[in-house]
Amino acid sequence: MKELSDLNGVGPAIAERLRDSGFTTLESVATATPPELSSAAEIGEGKAAKMIRQAQEGVDGMGYELGTDVLQRRKEVDRIPTGSESLDEMLGGGIETQGMTEFYGEFRTGKTQLSHQLSVNAQLLNGKNGESSHVVYIDTEHTFRPERIEKMAEAMEIEAQEALERIHVARASTTDHQMLLVEKVTEIAEGNEVKLLIVDGLMSNFRTEYVGRGALAERQQKLGKHLSDLHDLAEKHNLAVFVTNHVQSDPNSFFGDPTKPIGGHVLGHAATVRVYLKKGKKNKRKARLIDHPERPPENVQFQITEQGVRD
Repeated sequence: MKELSDLNGVGPAIAERLRDSGFTTLESVATATPPELSSAAEIGEGKAAKMIRQAQEGVDGMGYELGTDVLQRRKEVDRIPTGSESLDEMLGGGIETQGMTEFYGEFRTGKTQLSHQLSVNAQLLNGKNGESSHVVYIDTEHTFRPERIEKMAEAMEIEAQEALERIHVARASTTDHQMLLVEKVTEIAEGNEVKLLIVDGLMSNFRTEYVGRGALAERQQKLGKHLSDLHDLAEKHNLAVFVTNHVQSDPNSFFGDPTKPIGGHVLGHAATVRVYLKKGKKNKRKARLIDHPERPPENVQFQITEQGVRD
């Protein structure tokens, strides 16, 4: 079983409706919910549930695996350097592939600068064919600047034009558009060795579209699906997912720092690594490791220079 049309009850018309809704593979059907598939294919939820179960039976990797298999896969993990040795040391070597790293903080704390620096540094990792790696950059706040990439690339002794040609940039205007762009990463990865997927401003579109407590449940459900898609890409293609996020003030906090990241527990549990950024003196930035599966909490400083992120 390889195609959507191989599923029982899926003819050309239903298959076309599924593709138009973003369900292009058996894997996407197998990980869908009955209401989602029912709405996309214009069929009953009972039939959608049967279709999902059939797809799950035909897709490899939907069941259990041995711990030794997981360990073997973990041996393929790469780490993308940030440009700051102290930041890399805090993270255990850099931004890991096969996981999602979230950096959050107020404006002008270096989130987008780090995104640009990682876009350059990821190209230092060679792919399976010995070629430089590619980067996918989803920009939700219109802050991607190719001129900045040029300066950072030159500082790393990478030809600027070639560096830009290995970065695939798209601007996401809505949450649906943002999720569609994530789905299209697989197409890019089929022809290129993608090592890094950046979503700069992960929650920006979600905050704009879902306003008020009445919309919170729907927002979090959609966000959960988005984060699941990002994790699937990280594991399937051995790439690093790097997302940036805003903060908001917590009115219930009477002691300590009153700021907290947007996204709630859904994002908090989904992120493999979380780092909180704060402004320091002059060009200095403070980074606090909030959550890491293998590292203890720690605080370091780095700076933003003309050449990029440095100690």
